[in-house]
Amino acid sequence: MRSFEAELPEGNYRATLTLGGPSSTTVWAETRRLMLEELPLGPGETLRRAIALNVRSHRLAPPPPNAPGGREVVLNEGERGSPDWDGKLSLGFEGSAPSVLDVELQAAPELPTLYLAGDSTVADQAAAPYASWGQILPRFLGPEIAVANHAESGETLKSFISSLRLAKVLERMRGGDYFLIQFGHNDQKREWPQTYADASGSFKAYLRAYIAEARLRDATPILATPPQRRRFGPDGRVENTHGPYPDAVRELAVEEGLVLVDLDAASRALYEALGPESSRRAFAVAGDETHHGLYGAKELAKCVALALRGSALPLAAWVSPDLGPYDPSRPGAHGPVLSN
Repeated sequence: MRSFEAELPEGNYRATLTLGGPSSTTVWAETRRLMLEELPLGPGETLRRAIALNVRSHRLAPPPPNAPGGREVVLNEGERGSPDWDGKLSLGFEGSAPSVLDVELQAAPELPTLYLAGDSTVADQAAAPYASWGQILPRFLGPEIAVANHAESGETLKSFISSLRLAKVLERMRGGDYFLIQFGHNDQKREWPQTYADASGSFKAYLRAYIAEARLRDATPILATPPQRRRFGPDGRVENTHGPYPDAVRELAVEEGLVLVDLDAASRALYEALGPESSRRAFAVAGDETHHGLYGAKELAKCVALALRGSALPLAAWVSPDLGPYDPSRPGAHGPVLSN
């Protein structure tokens, strides 16, 4: 894979890429965040495409004297040195003879940001065959909005606070931004007593706190139910492995008047349409019924983009027309239409 790096201050940027043919080029940013996919060009053809990017570091503004807080996000071992946190912009180019003739960078503080908070099903997965919908979502959004994926494997609503990840999001959040929140996979684990949250009690209470913090900054919170694990019952239907958590998120979305991305329902429809055997290809490795591979991550990213496009938010207009029509109960019937 060819690459491009630039040391930049934290913030949003617009990169305008000039591609040349003959080639087919896919563009990744930071930790395998899909930006552009398989753009084909013939001999002598050129194409300019703009993408919106977010650059961040793990540092936090120091708290005032005698005030509680920290100076940096508590990163896990795998995140140290990650392109997501190094304060640089990293781009990677792959495909059939990928050809990038020029990269123009421009600071774009006016761009709104879509912040993502969640667990491993949302996080930027560093290595294939693993992938998540969060790192594929930029592929289905236009250059009018930057995605800042702060999700990380193993996170819960509580640990996202204690590791100062929420503090980092809130420090950067501005009016006109969006905050898409998806938890539940790990919050439901009673065997993790420090971060367990009861669905009808503290889980909803913590979500309310996230919502209130976003609104305090004139940002728009969006809730997502967690995608189901791939577990089929004898009737051929996907079993609910999340108990009351998806319903808790749905109830809260209604109570707070928020847009809901129902990945619980979408993932069930997708897995059941594929069937018990074919649905295995949506996941990264055999035996792992939680973490997706590139195919599954793309299908769920389409579901997220579809929900955003169907909302009444200004964000709806920034979903790429490449998405086309999509129905998770008919995977493969409608796919994104790649165009120049």
